[in-house]
Amino acid sequence: MKKVMIGNHAVSQGVKLARAEVISAYPITPQTQIVEALSEMCASGELPARFIKVESEHSAMAACVGASAAGARAFTATSSQGLALMHEMLHWASAARHPIVMADVNRALGPGWNIWTDQTDTLAQRDTGWIQLYCENNQEVIDTTIMAFKIAERLDLPVMLVLDAFYLSHTSEPVDIPEQELVDGFLPKRQARYKLDINEPHAFGALVRPDDFMEMRQGLHKAIREAASVYLEVEAEWAALTGRSYGLIAPYRMEDAELVLVTSGTISSTARYVIDQRRAAGEKVGLLKIKMFRPFPTDVLRSALRGIPRVGVIDRNMSPGGMGGIFAEELRSALYDLPDEERPALFGYVVGLGGRDVTPATISEIIDHTQAEAQAEQTDLWVGVKA
Repeated sequence: MKKVMIGNHAVSQGVKLARAEVISAYPITPQTQIVEALSEMCASGELPARFIKVESEHSAMAACVGASAAGARAFTATSSQGLALMHEMLHWASAARHPIVMADVNRALGPGWNIWTDQTDTLAQRDTGWIQLYCENNQEVIDTTIMAFKIAERLDLPVMLVLDAFYLSHTSEPVDIPEQELVDGFLPKRQARYKLDINEPHAFGALVRPDDFMEMRQGLHKAIREAASVYLEVEAEWAALTGRSYGLIAPYRMEDAELVLVTSGTISSTARYVIDQRRAAGEKVGLLKIKMFRPFPTDVLRSALRGIPRVGVIDRNMSPGGMGGIFAEELRSALYDLPDEERPALFGYVVGLGGRDVTPATISEIIDHTQAEAQAEQTDLWVGVKA
């Protein structure tokens, strides 16, 4: 069934189809509509889940941790300052191996107070042990929501799906909603390997001495490293049912490219439009969209970008005091030990912070600059900043 819906409601529909059993909710713009729609589904009986209204985002994640420990399929959503307030509990969720799914609608962190999009809120949580998946459109949002539960439960790891504030969250697009029967076959009821059970006791979050702690962290690290292959397996199953897949990365018109833009989220759509214009003018330019940020898909990125003369990374985020955009930092590390003749000249561009528009003209300016220079004059190239 096709329906025109906003991105926030695409998340809500995905959670309903996944038959989440516990939903914890604390409202924050611009994600509020996600949990608002889910509250209505729970109240009407359309979704027979326990809906918990909590007093903060920290409590929202704590409730999910408790529900997951009891064997339930748990979900929550947040944005910006709300995600920052959850920071402590994000570590608890991942290290205790709880397969919680959370949607974050990217919103700038204050101050100054800003409700519009940039990715710094989620990327600031990159070391908390959560798988992170970035979406470009509302169809990708609903599909990723459903797949996220299966990935999480295969690995006993939490998954964060990410969508841009307002460009997706509040923008309506046609979405193909899969039938409940199809989703039930793809995603059966959760069967927790370990849960709170008086007949088979387990401890979650107990004191761990130094002679065991490193091994636990190594196990967490190994599980996250497996997420890329598990994602591809799960997506292949989903594609067989629906015909839709997205990949860890999505190359576009890269067959003979001499310059490649690397993007994520909705900027990818704008960049693809500009790439088509440049190709029509005879320029050998291409695009590479990154969907999975954690674990970072190093191997496939190295393969895709090996030998490309110039790469421009477009970041709607920043790491203060670092080397500019966070995707660019990660990509520099991934490409570092390629042979000199195969390692691209990498240009890192910071754009669109706090919801500033990234237009076709912005993308064209980035392409022009990347073509004109042999090497980047600095690691953080800011585009669209007022003089």
